[in-house]
Amino acid sequence: MKTLNIGILGCAQIAERSVIPAMQSLRREFNVLGVASRDESKANAYAKRLGVEPVIGYDTLLDWVGLDAVYIPLPNGLHAEWIEKALNKGIHVLVEKSLACTPEEVTRLNELAATKQLALVENFQFRFHPQLKAIEEIVASGRIGQLRSMRSSFGFPPFPDAENIRYDKALGGGALLDAGAYTLKLSQIFLGSDLNVAAANLNKEAGSEVDIWGGAYLKQKNGSLFSEVAFGFDQQYQCSLELWGSIGRLTTNRVFTAPAGYEAEIVIESGMDRDVVKVESANHFQNMLKHFHQLAVEGEGREQEYAQNINQARLISEVFAQAGFTS
Repeated sequence: MKTLNIGILGCAQIAERSVIPAMQSLRREFNVLGVASRDESKANAYAKRLGVEPVIGYDTLLDWVGLDAVYIPLPNGLHAEWIEKALNKGIHVLVEKSLACTPEEVTRLNELAATKQLALVENFQFRFHPQLKAIEEIVASGRIGQLRSMRSSFGFPPFPDAENIRYDKALGGGALLDAGAYTLKLSQIFLGSDLNVAAANLNKEAGSEVDIWGGAYLKQKNGSLFSEVAFGFDQQYQCSLELWGSIGRLTTNRVFTAPAGYEAEIVIESGMDRDVVKVESANHFQNMLKHFHQLAVEGEGREQEYAQNINQARLISEVFAQAGFTS
């Protein structure tokens, strides 16, 4: 097995809390070379906590001899620039969602990755939790009958710091590019990629330059199924999925954020019957990283990943357009 030398661009919380520890646990797949920041003191403190090498400057990390891949948890507004620089140096890229801020950028970057024969993966780690596979198997088994509709919500209370990057328009902030992106991704998993955004609502709050909460209605172009999604930064925590079928209903919580050690529960209701299916705990960050490693080393599946990335960006742009909102 080829071990990928990987570096991290930026000192994000999700990287420190979840992604880098998962990399360090997969020593056959990854060798974490270092973490880069433009702030020397920040790089030193962050790297020390994780036991990795601090690097001053993103370009410095990309110039590291032997670097195979990078993980980019920078603000959304910086993704396109650093994805492009990495790809042009022949480096595989794992990037936090959303991949970039416009569909034009996303299309161009995926075309570049294809030309360079490199992996470009948008980090929706929930795709690799056994909870999702269990839900797909239940739906395929017919336990809720024919699927009729989907609902999903993802939102959380306001961030404690007013300077949070998610509130900064220049950095690609806003609820849609953050929380809303998950619900759009999930809609494609259950309804297919052939979707249109038929209606959408995005809302700012006083003093905000970005969307703070909203929702959308997606429908199949050549089918009758639809998805209703809601998301936000200033409300009661929600992380839910509901699949409504002709003879039953399936619901679950923590569909996007099941932590390691958490035993997910899927509730199936049909008539007066109610069944709870428990799913084994798993670390979906580790599973996602194994997927990224496979794409980088073996290559099979890259084209499907490019197509998913581009379709995700298209749907995000349609939500902005239907809401009459300038991203």
